[in-house]
Amino acid sequence: MPFSRAMAFRQVAGAHMLPPPPVLPLGGTVAQAVDSLARAASDIVVIVDAQGIPRGVLTEQDVVRRVAFRLAGDSPVDAVMSQPVRVIRANDLMFHAIARMRRAGLRHMPVVDDRDGLVGMLTLDGALARINGQLVAQIESLTQPDTPAGMADVRAAQLQVAEQLLADQVPAPEIQALVSHINNDIYRRMTHHCIGTMEADGLGPPAREFCLIVMGSGGRGESYLNPDQDNGLIIADYPDGEHDRIDGYFLELAARLTQAMAGAGMPLCNGNVMAVNPLWRKTASQWRAQMDYWLVRRNPAALRLSDIFFDFRGVAGERRLAAELRDYITIRLRNNRTFMREMFLQDEHFGVALGLFNRFIVEKEDKGHRGELSLKITGTLPLVDGIRALALLHGVPETGTLARIAKLRDQGVLDNDEADYLSGAFHHISHLLLRQQLADQGQGKAVSNYVHPANLTDREDDMLVDALKAIRDLRDRVRSDLSGELF
Repeated sequence: MPFSRAMAFRQVAGAHMLPPPPVLPLGGTVAQAVDSLARAASDIVVIVDAQGIPRGVLTEQDVVRRVAFRLAGDSPVDAVMSQPVRVIRANDLMFHAIARMRRAGLRHMPVVDDRDGLVGMLTLDGALARINGQLVAQIESLTQPDTPAGMADVRAAQLQVAEQLLADQVPAPEIQALVSHINNDIYRRMTHHCIGTMEADGLGPPAREFCLIVMGSGGRGESYLNPDQDNGLIIADYPDGEHDRIDGYFLELAARLTQAMAGAGMPLCNGNVMAVNPLWRKTASQWRAQMDYWLVRRNPAALRLSDIFFDFRGVAGERRLAAELRDYITIRLRNNRTFMREMFLQDEHFGVALGLFNRFIVEKEDKGHRGELSLKITGTLPLVDGIRALALLHGVPETGTLARIAKLRDQGVLDNDEADYLSGAFHHISHLLLRQQLADQGQGKAVSNYVHPANLTDREDDMLVDALKAIRDLRDRVRSDLSGELF
């Protein structure tokens, strides 16, 4: 069945991949590669390293053009394979895979997991067979050239697609995931663009393996419209004597990247949570040491920085560096009740917008939003914080709020009713916020996180009261779990 417009922008690559093709280790021979192609009736073989990470591919066309009647069978396949390998991740959106294959003129694309291991294969013919010409045009609008101007066009097209999906009654969290995917893909493409400009300027390729991470809503896959930048770098370890050269390279990359992202329409972070700040640009071992320091110190500054950092996600470079750091953090925080209590209480002043007799607490100080509900600060933020605290305490590695709720339910931390109410609360508040932001955007107003109660239907009003009650109950439950206080 062909994709609907909504399905085209919701499906992930892993749902449509074929089984992995035959693989051959680095150091294998041409004869072994050709034999693998023949035995598997495949038109591609993937060459992997000792960790199972794809390092090259050899196709039937490569055999015809480079191998047949030219090389001896015992010639190393490493010398004729196509490299580096362009890959798509299983949890990346399908339309990104289609766009990348079309841009690069590829018929196949290996699918990898978050640790870069091969898990499947996509074919362009198979992917295109699922969509119609109108959707191809929309995909093209979301995959402009890898320049700041091209990415600004992508950001404009992103808003149109989000509006269309909301009109098609696609759940708001899925639209947020799409917005986050697109923004993170812009990060990836701008990273490659900046590396290219540095090479053209004589600065060479990256001085070390690295992973660009995003934090906050982008790391959770929960971005609304017009987020600012929250990014950092994990750099593979290197000798101390190489610091000036290697860190100098990544400082320049970070400076170019943040300016390129600003040119694409993503503002610089006012709090300087960006890789140009050395606090957010560290080697893998330095990040682990930083985490250990924060856990010991537990002062307000350490708690605030931890709160920003914990939802990170790798978006460019060697993402296994992010996965390995996530493993370390998950282990260190599991059952660390003292630290999680301090971090949770740090944000305790972010209460829900519900007062006596379950009446809404509206904005009184900000004249521009007087009488309105701040549904991020007094809605999604206390929900996200409470679920994060429980997830980290119970060793849940996922970063998305809904994914964390599902895992906590599976572990028995939340019962079915709690999980259902909290998931419903997240869906409803996200819907109200996204709808208001798209309306503000369409009317040329400044996009904010405020919604006026008068704009809600009676049913939406009742649902919002129930949502805020569920979040308030969650806050009380988490406070009790972490501090032993009874309510």
